[in-house]
Amino acid sequence: MVTSMSAQPGWTSKAAKAVFTLKTFKADGSLLGSSNGFFINENGDAISSYAPFAGASRAVIIDASGKEMPVEYMIGANDMYDVAKFRVTGKKIQALTMASTTARTGAQVWMLPYTVKKPAPISGQLSKAETFQDAYAYYTVRMQMADNAVGCPLLNDNGEVIGLMQQQARVGDTLSYAISARFVADMVINGFSLNNSALKNTLIKTGLPNQQDQALLMMYMANTTLDSIGFAHMVDDYIMKFPQSEEGYINRAQLAANRNDFAAATRDMQQAISVSNPKDNAHYAYSRIIYQKEIVKHDLPFAEWNLDLAAEEAKMAYDINPMPAYRHLQAQIWFAQKKYDEALQAYQELQNTDMRGAEIYYETARCYEMKQDTTAMLALLDSAVNVHSKPYLKEAAPYLWARAIARMSAGKHRLAVQDMNEYEKLMSSAGLTAEFYYIREQAEMGGRLFQQALNDIRKATELAPREAVYFAERASVESRVGMHAEAEQSARECIRLDANSSDGYLLLGLALCQQGKKTEGLPQLQKAKELGNPQADAIIARFQ
Repeated sequence: MVTSMSAQPGWTSKAAKAVFTLKTFKADGSLLGSSNGFFINENGDAISSYAPFAGASRAVIIDASGKEMPVEYMIGANDMYDVAKFRVTGKKIQALTMASTTARTGAQVWMLPYTVKKPAPISGQLSKAETFQDAYAYYTVRMQMADNAVGCPLLNDNGEVIGLMQQQARVGDTLSYAISARFVADMVINGFSLNNSALKNTLIKTGLPNQQDQALLMMYMANTTLDSIGFAHMVDDYIMKFPQSEEGYINRAQLAANRNDFAAATRDMQQAISVSNPKDNAHYAYSRIIYQKEIVKHDLPFAEWNLDLAAEEAKMAYDINPMPAYRHLQAQIWFAQKKYDEALQAYQELQNTDMRGAEIYYETARCYEMKQDTTAMLALLDSAVNVHSKPYLKEAAPYLWARAIARMSAGKHRLAVQDMNEYEKLMSSAGLTAEFYYIREQAEMGGRLFQQALNDIRKATELAPREAVYFAERASVESRVGMHAEAEQSARECIRLDANSSDGYLLLGLALCQQGKKTEGLPQLQKAKELGNPQADAIIARFQ
């Protein structure tokens, strides 16, 4: 029942200042939902029901004095129990005291509704306290609760909060329900909170854990789970919360470099180096960001950055702490600088470390390729492939392809085709392109595997029916195997797609002449000659 002023507990007026009403809003600013809640500490941590937060873009609370305060971030949420914990931005916050023990059955309790007028607590009696998760109580109370009381606090005689009021089973029911306030208050953020389905279902940001290692884990996870704007906000929050941690500045520098703001990236990396101790990771990160920019965005000049600076930062990292990862970056930078001997020496050193593997063998092979040592290059590509065993997994695909191209360049066409066949098995589910079939056809022709070559070039033209080059190659293969009528049709399609294709006219003229149609074929060969085809004269002489 609602108590009179004279019968109210002495703590009522003070406790009422901790209770508020909650309003949530959609992205367009329209009202989404409302509930009640209360503060559990003076830092602004509060608890309420979760339902209004689902799909919300923004939330505010209105306290007992009518003052509006924004919800800053979520701390926890559980949609099964319909509870949420969050942080509110405000000053001089009055909070309730949490009861340290579970209330006893039969005890008198009080539900304190939200009001900006004189508080009027409702008295009730505990009829049941059921334990869940071994430590918390779910209360059944003999009390007729007002319709708008969801989220209000349930307190004991001492004015300590024991529960958070929940929805009644039926309107007007004489039994009400409350979930342990301590259960909601005990919810904390950790590094995996971004996977919490209830938190993912609200657009209000999730706060960072208080433990730096957990906050760092969350930031790493956010890089792949949040969009770029959400991740950028989290990085800023991390820097604000942990200003002496280099990781926040490194991540913000990478974001700045991604949007081509290299000056901002420089400032953040200088700050990262300044606060770090030891400084090797910060120097390494700075080197990596510069290197990535110089390789991928070399057409965007930034006077302060170049490969020499990247090499200098990598050297400082390695001098402080000679980790293989730092040596690897040095090798990559030297390769980009065309310092192949220095890069080769570094890669050879890495083959004696825990980094030894397919990638290191492949990168070493590239050094020998630049030094034009085909034998050593192929041997290292063998090593890269042999790191993987048959039946191959997809991880082996890039190394099989690299070896296939190298074998093809070395004239080992049939071996190249074998690698390409293995590559096809691994990558067919991803959808192979016309270019793959075109390149394999080239290898098959070199290995005199004519039927396979014909199948592949036809597949290429099916996948890329507007590519004139593929139809010219198809006509060439068809002529090679004596399919002159088919070659004629392929050559005509090539010319239809590209009226200036000298190969198209050459192959059309050849196909016609091989069918005994010299009167039609020779003018096509002459057209190829006029377009500058170097083979035209020899074929004209052959059929004149």
